[in-house]
Amino acid sequence: MIDVEVAYAKADEQVVLRVHGQKGMTLQDAVQKSGLLGQFPEIDWATVDVGVYGKIAKKDAALNDGDRIEIYRPLIADPKEMRKKRAAEGKAMRRGGGEEAGQEGE
Repeated sequence: MIDVEVAYAKADEQVVLRVHGQKGMTLQDAVQKSGLLGQFPEIDWATVDVGVYGKIAKKDAALNDGDRIEIYRPLIADPKEMRKKRAAEGKAMRRGGGEEAGQEGE
C-alpha cells in the first residue's frame, strides 16, 4: 500500500488531499480517488497538465509512496511574453523619466 497527496490550487483556495492505494497506483487513479474532479468542475481532465513534485508527468505514470500529485491550472498569460512586456515598459519608463527630469531643469 502507498500514500500520496493530490493538490489543486485556485487563486483563493488550495486543497491537498491524502489518497491511500495499492502499489502501482497511477497518477490518474489517485486523482480520481481524491474526488477533486467532482469538487472542481472547471478541471478539464482531458486537457489539464499534471505533475509530481513540480515536474510534468504522464497521467498513467506509476506513483511511489509519499508522492505529491499537482493538478495545474492553465496559464493566464505566456510568461515569456510578460517578461518582454515588463522589460519594454521598464526601458520606456527610464527613458521617459530621464527626459522629463531634463525638461524640468531647463
